[in-house]
Amino acid sequence: MSGHDAGDELVIGGTPRVNLLPPEVKARHNARIIRRRLTVTLAGVVVVVGAGVAGAWWEASGSQAALKAAQDRTTELLAGQAQFAEVRHVQEAVETAIVAQRVGASTEIDWKAYLDRIRAVLPVDVIITSAGIDSASPLAPYAQPTVPLQAARVATVTLVLSSPGLPAVPEWLEALKSLPGYADATPSSITLSETGAYDVHLTLHVSEGAYSNRFTPSAAATEKE
Repeated sequence: MSGHDAGDELVIGGTPRVNLLPPEVKARHNARIIRRRLTVTLAGVVVVVGAGVAGAWWEASGSQAALKAAQDRTTELLAGQAQFAEVRHVQEAVETAIVAQRVGASTEIDWKAYLDRIRAVLPVDVIITSAGIDSASPLAPYAQPTVPLQAARVATVTLVLSSPGLPAVPEWLEALKSLPGYADATPSSITLSETGAYDVHLTLHVSEGAYSNRFTPSAAATEKE
């Protein structure tokens, strides 16, 4: 076994070669190859960056165009709204008036019609000689009873009824129960007048069922129909 490396073996029959150029020439050749590769790489980077910049510019242009269109549309809508500003103010005033009307009439009772109902349920020979009314208002709650078992009320009607004969007060009280919004009724006194008739002082309490509800949405819809 020889102690020489394989690279030191003598090759017999090979093609004779010899490089007579100085090492600087080979180094310049290799440098040119490297510069060429760097130039190609740089050109590729420039192309990619340019494509990215162009894409971003295109996106920004589209966004600007969309924004401009939206701004123009907003300006157009505002101009259109300005033309109908007066109409909108009138509509708001009408809506306010409707709400105020509903609130103002929320405790309304048609007292003429209600007294006519009272008269209709009483005997034909009984006359209403006096009527006093105390009712709720939209601005303040109505005073409620402090005595247990008494019904809630929104109005009080104080009546003086004149009967030519001895009054059948229990029958009157039973008849009054058919009135809308009836809460309770109590006779306070029965006196014999100078004419020989009997005067009955009676207090009638009325609940929310007596409200006319003229301006509630359901009532308004019914009137339109």
